[in-house]
Amino acid sequence: MIVQTVEKVSLGQWLRLKTRAYMELLKFRLSLLVALSAVFGYAMAAGDASSWGLLLLMGLGGLMITGASNTLNQVFEREYDAKMARTAQRPMPTARLSVREAVAFALVLGLGGIALLGYFFNLEAALLGIIGLLSYAFVYTPMKRLSPFSVFVGAIPGGLPPLIGWVAFTGGLEAGGLLLFAFQFFWQFPHFWAIAWQLDDDYQKAGFKMLPTASGRSQASARLILVYTLCLIPMAYFPLRLDMIAWPGALALVLAGLFFTWPAYRLFRNLDDKDARRLMFASFLYLPAIQLAFLFG
Repeated sequence: MIVQTVEKVSLGQWLRLKTRAYMELLKFRLSLLVALSAVFGYAMAAGDASSWGLLLLMGLGGLMITGASNTLNQVFEREYDAKMARTAQRPMPTARLSVREAVAFALVLGLGGIALLGYFFNLEAALLGIIGLLSYAFVYTPMKRLSPFSVFVGAIPGGLPPLIGWVAFTGGLEAGGLLLFAFQFFWQFPHFWAIAWQLDDDYQKAGFKMLPTASGRSQASARLILVYTLCLIPMAYFPLRLDMIAWPGALALVLAGLFFTWPAYRLFRNLDDKDARRLMFASFLYLPAIQLAFLFG
């Protein structure tokens, strides 16, 4: 039996509580980082032709679409989130927001972000935004309980932000934009698997299959984590070949890849949660590091 306690709160308190709940649905810090990847893609394509106003609009559009994806993900997973310690206090499991409120919020964010990209940039960028939102919310989210392949599917919308930024300026798919997508696509495997390694017990409570093999925290899973991380090192050649960066930038990409690979190798050797944690933190540093290498290299 569920007993709900109703407390009287002032209008100001109610607004603060609701705002906090909506910001949690949005996953503001995560969504902001994703939006910055879209800004990075636009800046790479535009070069000196970019403006602060358009960069801010690109960031806002990316933030809104990502926030809509995160919100729908939490709506669909509310029953499973309640089973995990990490997510049990989110707005949906705790009923701080209703399904209707959350869906309405997602619609406003999603439609607003897509309209912003279409109006201020182009329809191609808006279409990629739609693909990213729908594939994350309606393909990746339900697949998480079916197969480890979900991480591959989720890496597609996760890799789209820099490509969306590139296409927003150029109006079409080009090698440079696809290469930025590739870097972010491959980065996500060690990033998410490092997190899944640490939270595997919690994920199993909800039936999520996030590690790359059915054997869980095993040598086979660690081997795949290492392989995908290693892929990022030789990829440094391609932006050099496309004249997107010079030799110093390519060297920075290689060094960043080696830095990222070291904890992945240690995880493969030791199968230790501490190394998974080190890999996770390395992933947080790797992505902004290579973006700076692209922009200034």
